[in-house]
Amino acid sequence: MGVSRFEELIAWQKARVLAAMVYKLTAAPAFSKDYGLKDQIQRAAVSVMSNIAEGFERGGDAEFHQFLVIAKASCAELRSQLYVALDAGYIDQKTFEEVMGLGEEVGRLIGGLRISVKNRKEK
Repeated sequence: MGVSRFEELIAWQKARVLAAMVYKLTAAPAFSKDYGLKDQIQRAAVSVMSNIAEGFERGGDAEFHQFLVIAKASCAELRSQLYVALDAGYIDQKTFEEVMGLGEEVGRLIGGLRISVKNRKEK
């Protein structure tokens, strides 16, 4: 039996945790005052989970694959912004490693899902 709802996708579930982590760390006083970076990293985090969901609901493998490409790119954007947050002193090394680790995991999960969808659409 296949997946019938995007909420069942492990990639989406982990992306949701990642977004929650990003919102929590951007609520810290120093980070929250950097409106540009705060807004950008939050948008990237939301984009990851949103594109997985939207692509799934589109109903076609070609569109789902394209939305997964966008989700994976947003995940890379988020990881890049974590370096800025670390370098600016908004997050410590431990927090950086924790969030970065989850970001890398989400990226791998999306990549695997993307390959699976691509293989399915080519059949």
